[in-house]
Amino acid sequence: MAVYSMTGYGTARSDAEAAVGLGVEIRSVNSRFLDLSFKLTDELRGSEPALRELLGARLKRGKVEVRAWTEGRHDTLPRVPDAASLQRLLAIQDAVRSWLPTAAPLSVAESLQLTARQTSLPGDTHDDLMALGARALDALLDARAREGERLKAMLLDRCTQLRQLAADAAPLIPALVAQQQQRFLDRWADALAAAGGSVSGDAAQERALTEAAAFAIRIDVAEELTRLGSHLTEIERLLDKGTELGKRLDFLIQELHREANTLGAKSSTLELSRISVDMKVLIEQMREQVQNIE
Repeated sequence: MAVYSMTGYGTARSDAEAAVGLGVEIRSVNSRFLDLSFKLTDELRGSEPALRELLGARLKRGKVEVRAWTEGRHDTLPRVPDAASLQRLLAIQDAVRSWLPTAAPLSVAESLQLTARQTSLPGDTHDDLMALGARALDALLDARAREGERLKAMLLDRCTQLRQLAADAAPLIPALVAQQQQRFLDRWADALAAAGGSVSGDAAQERALTEAAAFAIRIDVAEELTRLGSHLTEIERLLDKGTELGKRLDFLIQELHREANTLGAKSSTLELSRISVDMKVLIEQMREQVQNIE
């Protein structure tokens, strides 16, 4: 199934031969939850609940802005106002001029503009608007899916790089442990020689090996590398599965960061420290992109 980004854009407009020109535009960016906002013209505001239901059924997360409007047709003349609208407008003008005698009378253009606001739209405008809303939503989801595929490819690439870094780190651990054991043995041998033989060689070697083993446990990062690999496997599984995975990916990225931090804290060589830093850079890149996944 597809991986969806929370960033996208979709728009739809009515056909040129439609009685009323309508337009719908939907924009979305990332958000922790689904946050819908509407900017509708007054004559379309009654359709907001239906549009909210339409979007809520297909979107799960994101800050979504919906804009809908009516637009004039350049190839048609304005509608002739009905007599009742003109009578109401004349009554309003007379009332205003009774208090403000110097007020200019309404022009034809102003009269047409004001009466057009009072003219109700055709009864099927709501259905037309909902159809356009569905088309714009389809376009938005297509855009979010395309962006989601790019994010998926990027995340899988970073997973591959992290696995390579873990593979580079794994062989360093046995050599590091062996090196540290020999270092402890050499130090105990020096201490034994300085003590003039007051401590038996076998006891000194046993104590040195015990200390070396304890240190090896502290610096062994095999467990961290195993957990890191497990988290990468789960991330790859989620990306392959698709649907709603943003929050779960966000949690796994935090766990990856924890393992990389522990690896850095246990590092006793420059090479392991470099691997830890490279891991953190990759994980931070993943974290930034996961914020955009639904």
